[in-house]
Amino acid sequence: MDISIVIPAYNEAESLPNLLQKIEHNMSSLKRVWEVIVVDDGSSDQTLSVLKSLRKQYPSLKIISFRKNYGKSAALSAGFKMAKGEIVITMDADLQDDPEEIPTLISKLEVENLDLVSGWKKKRHDPITKTIPSKLFNFVTSVMTGIKLHDFNCGLKAYRQAVTRDLKIYGELHRFLPALAHWYGYKVGEVPVKHHPRKFGKTKFGISRFFNGFFDLLTVLFITRYQTSPLHIFGMMGLLVVTVGLIIEIYLTIEWFMGVGIRNRPLFFLGILAIIVGVQFFVFGLLGEMIAARFAENVSYSIKEKIE
Repeated sequence: MDISIVIPAYNEAESLPNLLQKIEHNMSSLKRVWEVIVVDDGSSDQTLSVLKSLRKQYPSLKIISFRKNYGKSAALSAGFKMAKGEIVITMDADLQDDPEEIPTLISKLEVENLDLVSGWKKKRHDPITKTIPSKLFNFVTSVMTGIKLHDFNCGLKAYRQAVTRDLKIYGELHRFLPALAHWYGYKVGEVPVKHHPRKFGKTKFGISRFFNGFFDLLTVLFITRYQTSPLHIFGMMGLLVVTVGLIIEIYLTIEWFMGVGIRNRPLFFLGILAIIVGVQFFVFGLLGEMIAARFAENVSYSIKEKIE
């Protein structure tokens, strides 16, 4: 199997026939062995029935159906496990991602010897309530992770199979797959792709996803940078807070020697509180180090080559 196309679908019964027709048209010209894996993420419409009927028309179609809606990360994870292709393409099922871009993604991946290519919806056809938060999200993620991408959450991506085997996806971490792959040492690139207006249904984007994305970003930063050295982050925070507390207490001590009363001043108690909290951060870091050392054998890593 050369290419696997993984498509999470949630209530996309109307768009799937058109989508699969476009995929068939574009993939036929590549002259490669390919498969399409659609993951029905617990849809409440006729998505599963439509997929079963399309199996007769498209023998390359494979179906995974969840009992309930688990989210895009779970759908991608299930699709990755089933995929047999050396190259894995992901795309959304709502027809906003264009199957014509699949050859572009594959070419970018192979010509530049990359491991993951992420699409960039340079010209988006979404409401401003979705595009503005998305731009802010992508800017903050790029700065915090150190990966210069314009669009982390674009559904159109191309992976080498090794990447999909290594990535551990859960919760809402599908938004940060380029960052996670980069942390594993894979080479990540980006290519502009076409984006179309939504034809059927309504967007699944809500304002809650914007705030959830911020917390997920903190999760990614912690598991990629500090998973095996938690004292680095907790120690840094503890040192900062203890330093603030000591500065306050030193200042008040000087005033006490000068005859100024400090016993009932709120600043005195704030300084003591800062020192206590700072020490607790150190303790959290040490406990984290002990846990990390205990489970060090389970820390994830990726081997590019092994010679014996």
